[in-house]
Formats: sequence, structure tokens, C-alpha cells
Amino acid sequence: MTRALPLFGVSLAALALQGCLARAAVDVVTLPIRAASAGVDAVTTSQSEADEKRGREIRKREERLGELERNYDKAMKRCGDGDDEACEKAQAIRAEQKALMQGVPMEPDSD
Repeated sequence: MTRALPLFGVSLAALALQGCLARAAVDVVTLPIRAASAGVDAVTTSQSEADEKRGREIRKREERLGELERNYDKAMKRCGDGDDEACEKAQAIRAEQKALMQGVPMEPDSD
């Protein structure tokens, strides 16, 4: 009887550890695959992410163009009143607008 108790304890421990060992083995085997997958996800951009980024860039450009248009109108009004400095500012604003317009996609004409 005294010998059966330690044998029973060892058997019970072996059964309990099988799940832990199996789980550890699975973790060790799948770790390189998960690491590689995470690395690929980190360096690649999905099409929807690229579209969202492009949309944000376009919206920022359009907001800037709207701000420039308001500033241009104000500068042109002052230029019309004889303010030479405002005329120069209006020219600088127009140049920035032209540079920004190159990056904004044109909407197709609806015929």
C-alpha cells in the first residue's frame, strides 16, 4: 500500500502534465508562423487602409485649398483697394493653390 500511493501520485502528475506539455509544444511549433505573420501584417497595407489614407490626404488638401481660397479672396479685395503687399500675398497664395491642385483628383464630368 505504501508503494501504491507514490505510484498513483506519479501517474496522476504525468496525466496532468500531458496537457501542459502538449500546449507548450503547440506554442513552440506555431510561434515562428505567428511571428512571421505579424511581421508581414506590420509591413503591408491592405487596399482598404491605402484607400482610407488616400482619402484623408485628399480631404486635408481640399480643406487647405478652401482656406487658401478664402485668404486669396480677402487679399484680392485689399489688392483692389490699392494694397501692394496684399497683391503680392495673393500671388503667393495662388501659387500654393496651383501646387496643391496637382495632387487633387479631378471629378469626371457628368454628361
